[in-house]
Amino acid sequence: MSAREDILQATLRLIGEQGISAVTNRAVARAAGVSLGSLTYHFPSQEDLLREALHAFVDAEIARITAYVTSLADSVHAPAQAPDEVEKAVVDFAYGPEQIANLELHLHAARDPALRETSIRSVEAYDHLAAAILKALDIPDAERHAPAIVAMLYGLAVRRLATGDTTAAGTADAFRLLLLGALPR
Repeated sequence: MSAREDILQATLRLIGEQGISAVTNRAVARAAGVSLGSLTYHFPSQEDLLREALHAFVDAEIARITAYVTSLADSVHAPAQAPDEVEKAVVDFAYGPEQIANLELHLHAARDPALRETSIRSVEAYDHLAAAILKALDIPDAERHAPAIVAMLYGLAVRRLATGDTTAAGTADAFRLLLLGALPR
């Protein structure tokens, strides 16, 4: 990894472990194993550092989501099995300080317009994943229903992180409940 990537990963870990207020130049440089000069060379301001940390996380998430959508499109063809696949995916993806940092940075983006565009890209990527899954299941109006799926998954992520639940129990049932509401009557 390059110094820049080390800095971004260290920033995400610090945010996830201690919150945005822990992101000081000295703390990030120490955690990344780089000099203060290297940090300020790559990121002249805190705003740049936070924006780029979220951007790096989002880019990695988009790549991961795109790969997942492709594999899911090939394997899931019945509404009955999709919720279980989503729950498995959540267990695979949803833990670690980077996930906490992701949620914190989204909240920070609500107050900081400089982060908002990157936050929107992240949510749109999740909407795209949800719409692709719904389309693969022949759910009508997939794009319209996708944000509700994403909102539910974000809410469940907050719940898991707050309670320390590492099983994602209930995710499949919640997804089934939303799917039933989206099926034609």
